[in-house]
Amino acid sequence: MSEKTVKSQQNDETIATTVTANYNADNITVLEGLEAVRQRPSMYIGDTGSRGLHHLFSEVLDNSIDEALAGHCSEIICTLHKDNSVSIIDNGRGIPVDIKEQYGISALQLVMCTLHAGGKFDDGGGYHVSGGLHGVGVSCVNALSEWCEVHVDRDGKRYFQRYERGVPVEPVKEVGKANRIGTTTRWMADNKIFEGTVYESRKFKERIRELAYLNSNVSIEFINENDADDNEKFHFETGIRALVEDLNSTRDTIHKVIYFKRVRESVEVECAMQYSQDYKETLLFYANNINTTEGGTHASGAKTALTRVINSYARKMNFLKEKETNFIGDDVRGGLTMVLAVKLYRPKFEGQTKTKLGNSEVEGIVNSAMGEALSEFLDENPQIARRVVEKSVLEQRAREAARKAAEAVKRSGAVETYGLAAKLADCIEKDPTRTELFIVEGDSAAGPAKGGRDRRFQAVLPIRGKILNVERARIDKALDNVEIKALISSLGTGIDIIVGRASEEEEANGNGRESSFDLTKARYGKIIIMTDADVDGEHIRTLLLTFFYRYMKPLLKAGMVYFAKPPLFSVTVGKDERYYVQTEVERDELIRSLKKKECRVTRFKGLGEMNAEQLEETAMNPETRALVQVKLDPEDELEAELIFSRLMGEKVEPRREYIERHAKEVTDLDWHY
Repeated sequence: MSEKTVKSQQNDETIATTVTANYNADNITVLEGLEAVRQRPSMYIGDTGSRGLHHLFSEVLDNSIDEALAGHCSEIICTLHKDNSVSIIDNGRGIPVDIKEQYGISALQLVMCTLHAGGKFDDGGGYHVSGGLHGVGVSCVNALSEWCEVHVDRDGKRYFQRYERGVPVEPVKEVGKANRIGTTTRWMADNKIFEGTVYESRKFKERIRELAYLNSNVSIEFINENDADDNEKFHFETGIRALVEDLNSTRDTIHKVIYFKRVRESVEVECAMQYSQDYKETLLFYANNINTTEGGTHASGAKTALTRVINSYARKMNFLKEKETNFIGDDVRGGLTMVLAVKLYRPKFEGQTKTKLGNSEVEGIVNSAMGEALSEFLDENPQIARRVVEKSVLEQRAREAARKAAEAVKRSGAVETYGLAAKLADCIEKDPTRTELFIVEGDSAAGPAKGGRDRRFQAVLPIRGKILNVERARIDKALDNVEIKALISSLGTGIDIIVGRASEEEEANGNGRESSFDLTKARYGKIIIMTDADVDGEHIRTLLLTFFYRYMKPLLKAGMVYFAKPPLFSVTVGKDERYYVQTEVERDELIRSLKKKECRVTRFKGLGEMNAEQLEETAMNPETRALVQVKLDPEDELEAELIFSRLMGEKVEPRREYIERHAKEVTDLDWHY
């Protein structure tokens, strides 16, 4: 290391300075009870923002669902109270309240106040199947609450205990008689822990809906004491079949839902699947009610079985001739909506977030169970089987067309020598952690955007009007669209779909090949959609979001997509005093607050009407602008899939129904005739 480098490091600011105090036994701290959770809450619930706040709800609800999995719960009531506390009531067995001799306290207090305590560790104990593995869920909720109260009804008696910041106020006590059984847990999130304690009922209902689909034997009611119109009851008698039907509600399906349930070697395999005329695949994989968004062994087993069985049937019935190549996984999954849910005694999840199942034995079990059930169904339903095979043939042809279209992106007339879109005004900086790409509407907006940008790190890409709605277009048609070609070539990541041939090994296991998308090749760290502040601009923004969701989803998961917020109005006072606002309400409030007569209001019809200085000041300068980050949370993936399918799909009825249902929630309506 050179001397110059050493000096540079010595001048750097740091908090990692040499500690001069003594380090001995007096410096060792033992965090008693749940104090460790309060000291490092993010280790247990992910973060102390909105996601962590809502995670408390999921932890308590999952305990009630575990009672349902054990066959002891059929009704759950979730309530958001007026005082901002939350409660969950179930009719399960009730948490045990008798004394645990080894510790000399009630089992209820042990569960609520001790990490890694619960009924899910004992092989012959209270649960054969559960999502909780570590026994930290409800105790974390207790630790991170200002107060928590638990009522237990069992053996004809009602028991109660209150806790404040994880510490029992008094021992468990009997408070009366009970004519029911079950557990009631109510808590108030601690505002000393969380950055904010504002709940979104939508997030509660998303998780409730998902669990109701997966557990057809349970009715879950949500009550919002602040808004009676928000109350809703969830119960799906047909379980995951209803989920598949809802996911396909905007698509033209070619047969009824195929459903089966098998139990092999203490593993329950439940599957519902249906093909539509669509080209996209929608696959959801669950293990013990946990959405394993990264798949795992159960997903691999299901994909392999699907490819093997359809190829076998196509050969047997002579749909595939001797010299014709087999379908690969991508061919048989085109247009398929499938939900696979496995339940097993000891799941092994990879990673703290439980997004991938790792039990090696499950792959073979699912492969065998699904292969047997699907083969039986196809043999017994030849008309449906024929449609499924014909669909695979179409997908095989479409995949080849898409491969050619993807290759054509590189050779397209919209691409210059260096592989960048011809209209792209690139930046000088090449480090993607420092660069930004503004996607603007048309050449009129591109003018002031190019003039107002900092060309050192900001690039501008104009697109022509409203791009193709990729939700309604086949992949080969989408990739042949000039504007989409420009987006793909400018971003540099490729697309998050499979368009090539698989190798022989990949064909054999049915899993096709990895997508060509590579996030590390992204040329910009921020992708900023900057459209007019009107209804047309919002439509363009929605079409771009649909493209990113279907073709570049990892960008959304990484939080790399943003909305710029250009103003709708300019309010000028005197010669030099100028203000910008987004809405008519903000405009009126501003004018009232100024209390000056000479206010000139200008409404921008589009970005093209703003000069470079105005656009730079309001929407492009990192020091003065406001951006809205768009990030896809794995917990919201099911809801996102339903939203894009309903609002951007072919069918009008689901879209109209959605608009009518949520009409009262509209706060900012822009319309014209």
